[in-house]
Amino acid sequence: MTTVSRELPPLAAAQHRAMPYTRLTDCGMDPANARQLLADTAAGAPWPDAAAAIADGQLVRARRAAEAGHEVTARQAYRFASAALMFAQMGYQTDTPHKRELYARHTTATAALTPGVERVEIPYRDGVLCGWLCLPAVPPRATVVVWGGLSGWGAGYLQVAEAYTARGLACLLAEGPGQGESRLRHGLYADEQVTEGFARFVDMAEADPRLRGPVGIQGVSFGGLFAAHLAATDPRVGAVVINGAPATPKVPEFRTAREQMAALVGTEDLDRVAEVMDSLRFGLDTHRIPCPLLLLHGGQDPLAHYRDQEPFLLAADPATATVKIWPDGEHTLYNHAAERDAYTGDWFTDHLVSRGPSKS
Repeated sequence: MTTVSRELPPLAAAQHRAMPYTRLTDCGMDPANARQLLADTAAGAPWPDAAAAIADGQLVRARRAAEAGHEVTARQAYRFASAALMFAQMGYQTDTPHKRELYARHTTATAALTPGVERVEIPYRDGVLCGWLCLPAVPPRATVVVWGGLSGWGAGYLQVAEAYTARGLACLLAEGPGQGESRLRHGLYADEQVTEGFARFVDMAEADPRLRGPVGIQGVSFGGLFAAHLAATDPRVGAVVINGAPATPKVPEFRTAREQMAALVGTEDLDRVAEVMDSLRFGLDTHRIPCPLLLLHGGQDPLAHYRDQEPFLLAADPATATVKIWPDGEHTLYNHAAERDAYTGDWFTDHLVSRGPSKS
């Protein structure tokens, strides 16, 4: 993990804390590119520009490889470009024109990964919910819908999808209300009914004839709160994984986190943001999770302490609730990514595939 220098300017230091080497590589950056990004920004380069320049280099590499007939190399380079552009847009907390442009470029780079990664668009309200569908080489035995939180979404979890498809599970990487293109392009934001938007991805999994078997859901970081609410209200959810989420959200004290939450809701009115957060509080007096639950926790997570997540565990049936703790784990277990994904992939397989006959 990169150590933040005391000599870094406040903005660069905050970016290095929020996007350490372990997170960059967990979400798919080339390790050499990740080191370069941290070095360039430590030397004074603006984060979005430095990450976009790295992506540009990978896109040139991808095009040259494709022209030479080296499709595997081209695909790898597009993957690295997609990840670099995901982190480029994270350099902005609010929805600036440049952030929208960078995310659109990320989407274009990800689309080059077809047919293995398929674009998904679901009409919802006055816009479109977006995402990416990844299918295993064999007919899927179940489907897992995965989404992120306040800043990383969709294709940022392609490595999670690869762990699941390797186990015969389809994986739908969702960008729900307040996330990704659903927000930046189509103007869909989180509100008191945000779980209705995430439920549309379950609708899609049930309607697509290629996706057989039950449906599980996984929420990462703040998205774990949305997953808990959906699991508590939608009987179609067969199993849920929550990783690094607060059960009782509130408007953050720190400016960057506060701006991210305001962007999720689509307003600078902090009273309105507080209203939405209050509506999303997950309490034992109002919520129960009837399906199997896996709670993941990192002992060194500065953003979600164990006590912040314990209400999810207590809301589940003790007979089907599991907690997995890595004592040295960072936020969402960036530093244990491979083991984390193998563990959750096996857990979903155990709890979804054995549930009964597949749908026709």
